[in-house]
Amino acid sequence: MREWLTETSTLPKDGTAGALAGRVWRPDLQGPSVVAVRVDGVHDISRHAATMRDLCGAPDPAKIVREAKGERIGTLAELLANTPEAGRNAERPWLLAPIDLQAIKAAGVTFARSMVERVIEEQAKGAPEKADAIRAQVQKQLGGDLRKLKPGSPQALELKKTLIAAGAWSQYLEVGIGEDAEIFTKAQPMSAVGHGMEAGLHPRSTWNNPEPEVVLVISSTGKIVGATLGNDVNLRDFEGRSALLLSKAKDNNASASVGPFVRFFDGTFSLDTVRGMEVHLEVQGPEGFQLSGKSSMSEIARDPADLVGELIGKTHQYADGAVLYLGTMFAPTEDRGAPGMGFTHKEGDVVTIRALELGALTNRMVHADKARPWTFGTGDLMRNLAKRDLI
Repeated sequence: MREWLTETSTLPKDGTAGALAGRVWRPDLQGPSVVAVRVDGVHDISRHAATMRDLCGAPDPAKIVREAKGERIGTLAELLANTPEAGRNAERPWLLAPIDLQAIKAAGVTFARSMVERVIEEQAKGAPEKADAIRAQVQKQLGGDLRKLKPGSPQALELKKTLIAAGAWSQYLEVGIGEDAEIFTKAQPMSAVGHGMEAGLHPRSTWNNPEPEVVLVISSTGKIVGATLGNDVNLRDFEGRSALLLSKAKDNNASASVGPFVRFFDGTFSLDTVRGMEVHLEVQGPEGFQLSGKSSMSEIARDPADLVGELIGKTHQYADGAVLYLGTMFAPTEDRGAPGMGFTHKEGDVVTIRALELGALTNRMVHADKARPWTFGTGDLMRNLAKRDLI
């Protein structure tokens, strides 16, 4: 078994000390179950919460995860062994993304470094060979340390006026330092892939990258109840050609990766924990290429609670709750191939996103048309739960 498919590499640093919940496909039931990950194994708690949406909406999700009685379906090691990487046995359970009916949303341009890279994509019009020259020009125009600039502040609005006067304004600067955050739909409910599964790249993309992010889990009332990790797979060439291609750049088969588990807020983990987290990225290429980096949540320009406030409230509701990718400061720029062409994925790349408090989410990158098709949707879930007398 590969190193990233072990319990030790998958779980948070404190193991099962936190309230960890996920989803598992059960072939014997022909459908998914909500599970609690505990020291003595993985337990099906669907009788207490038929969906992750229901669990997130409970008064105390962490208590249910810790105390609810349910069928023990095996060890985490057994589930991790039953992945496409290890050769899946279709008659045994396997891990899924730990979300289901929630809207899958993302906040963009929330870190100064990634904001600069978005401006570069826009000016390069999707051509990676132009990036280095444009990067130097953009950084000269912006000047200073943008990490200290609060979006929407008088100082930010003054910089906006200056850049407009200089003809250097950009739609990415608008959402990076302006009053309104960028919140977009990353993927459809039920379409995310989880730990150990293949993640998808559009086969026509020639300039793309992983985006390691913290993903907040939010109930239908707008309460932030927990967090997990996510890979907001990004196509720099598509979005760089036109911002109107954002949906094609972001929403492709298997392009939203979430996991390995949701860690619910309790005495061991809180939103303040999230605010201080570091998210690490590792890419291992089939040709031996290696890349690593990290994203510090302490450098985010907009507080996570403020981003959730822009997502859900009096002007916009989500009856089944939502998850929100918080953005990343990490945009790999070093050359992988020809000089000046920067980083882009190759099929077979193994991408690991890791945080001490949340564990690790790992996926192998393939073209979206070769990833396992998404065929089990909301209607299928409702029919399956009804058949099992869970709704």
